[in-house]
Amino acid sequence: MKIGFIGLGTMGRPIAARLQRAGHELTVHDLRRDAAQALVDHGAQWAEGPAHAAAAAEVLFTSLPGPAEVESVALGANGVQDALRAGSAWFDLTTNSPDCVRQLHAALQDRNVQLLDAPVSGGPRGAESGKLALWVGGDRETYDRYLGLLRTIGDQPCYVGAIGAGSVAKLAHNCATFSIQTALAEVMSLGVKAGVAPAALFRAIRQGASGRARTFDRLPDHFLAGRFDPPAFPVHLAHKDLVLALDLARRHDVPMRVAQNALAELEEAMRRGWGHRDSRVAMTLQEERAGVTVRVPEDQLRTLLD
Repeated sequence: MKIGFIGLGTMGRPIAARLQRAGHELTVHDLRRDAAQALVDHGAQWAEGPAHAAAAAEVLFTSLPGPAEVESVALGANGVQDALRAGSAWFDLTTNSPDCVRQLHAALQDRNVQLLDAPVSGGPRGAESGKLALWVGGDRETYDRYLGLLRTIGDQPCYVGAIGAGSVAKLAHNCATFSIQTALAEVMSLGVKAGVAPAALFRAIRQGASGRARTFDRLPDHFLAGRFDPPAFPVHLAHKDLVLALDLARRHDVPMRVAQNALAELEEAMRRGWGHRDSRVAMTLQEERAGVTVRVPEDQLRTLLD
């Protein structure tokens, strides 16, 4: 298959190399000519600009830093928007703005070009090994047609919904990642300052209930199902534990901004009389603020973790 690939950075270069090793004919472009050298040495064609990379491609991939770069590649001088041929598909692997991909998608509709947002997750090692998730938004028929090609890139391609849905899923995932990262920084600094060696503390945290389970695998049991009775771990005990942890933090002069927010949620749950319900019921407070209900039907819950 003739493939155009634009953006040969930390993620793009190993992804393009996987496509090349699978036997596809690549035309590649990057702002830095040397980023493409290894691919060119193995038979890829160098494109002087984005339009050249897109012109002959059955499928175009872009892997760029963000919305500004995607818009430049699409709409700038020598951009791909007018170069993509009718019937072709463009998969944007960038962690992008949903608004950006939706606007570009609309602009390409009259030219019979399907743009799908397909951000990836797995980091440089995953890009090398093919252990990547791809969250794809856009035309379902196009996704199905190129599913085999997407599986060359990553082992977990997933159709999420209409155009922009892939970007929404990726931003939600990364927001969770960095929020959890901040919370872990708090608890590790608390434990170490309170006298536990870092390695021992890590082992202890990893052996607990949250450490043993994949973090997101716990969502279907209570929150996604809307089941908070009978409790697996009630609000009043969660509140007690967090109060004790924050008291420990105060005595050791450790700031705990994320944990303070968590305590505020549990305190509101207690005020509402939810003390003997499952602690995950406090998550519904955010639903109220956002004006949305997050639930999955019972028959789908059974398949979510497959």
